[in-house]
Amino acid sequence: MLKVVIIEDEKPAARRLQRLLIKEGIQVDTLLHSVNQAVNWFRQSPTPDLIFADIQLSDGSSFDVFEQIQVQSPIIFTTAYDQYAIRAFKLNSVDYLLKPIKPEELHFSIEKFRKNILNKFDIQQFISSIKPDNSFKKRFAVQFGPYLQSIPTEKIAYFYSEDKTTWLVTDTGEEFMYDQALETIEPQLNPENFIRINRQYIISGKAIKEILKYTNSRFKITLYPKTEKDVIVARERVKRFKNWIGLNQK
Repeated sequence: MLKVVIIEDEKPAARRLQRLLIKEGIQVDTLLHSVNQAVNWFRQSPTPDLIFADIQLSDGSSFDVFEQIQVQSPIIFTTAYDQYAIRAFKLNSVDYLLKPIKPEELHFSIEKFRKNILNKFDIQQFISSIKPDNSFKKRFAVQFGPYLQSIPTEKIAYFYSEDKTTWLVTDTGEEFMYDQALETIEPQLNPENFIRINRQYIISGKAIKEILKYTNSRFKITLYPKTEKDVIVARERVKRFKNWIGLNQK
């Protein structure tokens, strides 16, 4: 019997996918709902035969899981964001399903998996090819009053979320309300230049003025333009942040 794992932060969506897989003759025993839970599970459990992974999770993305854990299992990605649908998803037995998942598309993916079950999937190759440079957003349009302004991405210092509102801050300190959540903004930015450090902030490397060691092996960041609140790298994002700033891991 196949050992199948679902990584999905929305529990109703996870259960629905589980029911659809039962109709395909596949029993799913493991449902994982966050980056942290998934990392802990993979560290302690045998490699599954197949993984269904939502891309955007409540505490990060499934890529955060695979950057920490070397996974060789075939992966079928599920997401509501079609900007991920690029050629990289055609590697080996990997497929890509847009939510809400249609039974016929799931069936096609399962058949694809069964035909390619012996293929080895290189997750690192997948991550490195997930977003070609020319696919990232070059400008962000913001509105103030009746006016619109187009801001080049290289002029953006950081995005932050507060009271369910997203704000874009430029390198000159101007702040504009932006009508998308950080989860939607993140995949539009080149990860070489921007990184999400916690639930509230996506920052540009150019906006980092100072990095200080903080409690529990975390980091406190001083941004420019300055923000009134402490900006702390979340514990589950520390390893990725260290790699991003070029701090070698021992």
